[in-house]
Amino acid sequence: MEFPKELLYSEDHEWVKDEGGRVTIGITDYAQSQLKDIVYVDLPETGIEYKKGESMGVVESVKTVADIFSPVTGKVIEKNLELKDHPEYINTDPYGKGWLLRMELREREELNGLLSSKAYQGKLSEES
Repeated sequence: MEFPKELLYSEDHEWVKDEGGRVTIGITDYAQSQLKDIVYVDLPETGIEYKKGESMGVVESVKTVADIFSPVTGKVIEKNLELKDHPEYINTDPYGKGWLLRMELREREELNGLLSSKAYQGKLSEES
């Protein structure tokens, strides 16, 4: 399993790539492996604002349906339209083609509350 060091991680298994005033968000390699074969993704429309911790969409797999929680407060500025026809990208390339959306960051200090790669891996080993 991969946990890129340059990314930040939420306790809800989303990853965040800090790009200055905006962030790219996806679900972690661990999360996609738990969900198994992803068959559908429901992402929010652009322009909608979310507070940290709010549900902003769902990922459906052959096994279950899981909420996508906003790891930060911000406004959706782009969503990965490729996932409509290719939700399997989340399974095959969770940190690349499988990204979910981009947000304009509202409260930059919230990034300090996210986990490093090492801390996220430590959390996973505590859970198992």
